[in-house]
Amino acid sequence: MEMRRKIYDKLLAWKTTSEGKTALLIDGARRVGKSYIAETFGKNEYRSYVLIDFSEITDEVKTIFEKDSMDLDLFFNELSAVYGTRLHRRESLIIFDEVQLYPKARQMIKRLVKDGRFDYIETGSLISIRTNISEILIPSEEEHLEMNPMDFEEFLWALGNDTLYPVIKKHFEESSEVSAAVHTQAMNLFRQYMLVGGMPQSVLIYAETKDFSLTDHEKRRIISLYREDIARFAEGYENKVREVFDNIPSQLCKREKKFRVTALDKNARSRRYGGAVLWLMDGMIVNECYNTTDPDVALSMRKDGSSVKLYMADTGLLITMAFSEREWVENPLYRAILSGRLGINEGQIAENIVAQCLRANGHRLFFYSRNGDEGSMEIDFLIRRNLKTCPVEVKSSSRSRKHASLDRFMKKFERRIGPSFVLHTGNLEMDGDILYLPLYMACLL
Repeated sequence: MEMRRKIYDKLLAWKTTSEGKTALLIDGARRVGKSYIAETFGKNEYRSYVLIDFSEITDEVKTIFEKDSMDLDLFFNELSAVYGTRLHRRESLIIFDEVQLYPKARQMIKRLVKDGRFDYIETGSLISIRTNISEILIPSEEEHLEMNPMDFEEFLWALGNDTLYPVIKKHFEESSEVSAAVHTQAMNLFRQYMLVGGMPQSVLIYAETKDFSLTDHEKRRIISLYREDIARFAEGYENKVREVFDNIPSQLCKREKKFRVTALDKNARSRRYGGAVLWLMDGMIVNECYNTTDPDVALSMRKDGSSVKLYMADTGLLITMAFSEREWVENPLYRAILSGRLGINEGQIAENIVAQCLRANGHRLFFYSRNGDEGSMEIDFLIRRNLKTCPVEVKSSSRSRKHASLDRFMKKFERRIGPSFVLHTGNLEMDGDILYLPLYMACLL
């Protein structure tokens, strides 16, 4: 089954506009589909392609890079011979897969792009950590492209459903209520998306089998890969990275959800764990969400670096991590999500999936937290839309209409903010100055 990904259109745009003047670096977490999309692009859009996988590089290929890369005529002829592929000037693509494992190949990009014979795509994880760039000069000829887990529309495509999302989008754009039948169908499918997550192999398994136990097995395998990466690449502070990683589910269960290192060790200091948090961010294993002190200006200019929430980049992985000691059939979250009966203690799942949807739609994540004379204010997310800052609250059900923090926030900043949104399990509805949206519309914000 071919997995349709929206990033493919961005690759097409790069090919058209770059015309060989830049290489494209696709950065993303392990198992997010980088190699697959690069190879699919090579098959569909070029006369020929060569994929060099640096996680399985042979001594023969390594020798070509080490000894013959200064003579590009010889270099390309040898690659063509080793991979059994004829390379055509301006009609072939060379893919450096898992390039972080062989930084010297990344440094070559400057000369390769200047040579101009072929196009180049690099894929990698943990691209910016110190051990992967310490001995090379980063080429300025690279364009960067982030790849995230599959969003809800891509999940529907994998299930063979091309018709539902355009209907959802139309109602969002018109701010109109969705029919009861369509809303029920959309929520049921969105709950499945929450459980399966957006890692392509998990989605593929579910699309073919509709078996949660098989997807759970795949997600456990991915989590194990992440722990292996931590042990391998987080040199000198792997224990701290592992502590932070394993503690994310319990941190999100807390009311404020902000990451506190004292939960790991009562004597811990933030600066001792700062590198561990940054490592997980760089690996795109987590989605970081910073507190911003002023919603009126560019949010990143007023972020509080000491106050951060860490969401798992994939909600399916979060659910598996939260109940790692149990099989999926014993996992009460599966039953609660499928039945639409998430309780207050499971609200972090709804918040995590919204963070995942916002990030997939290009948003950097910010929240607002303050205790003042007006009372406490905790706004889950702040996003920029049409040059305005918009508060976004997340509810795990449709029953609660209490939003004291949002009311205070709207009153305090009423002249400086855009529309206010509450994402919940109910239908689209306007209530005063607040637009209630079903959770499955989060990717449209």
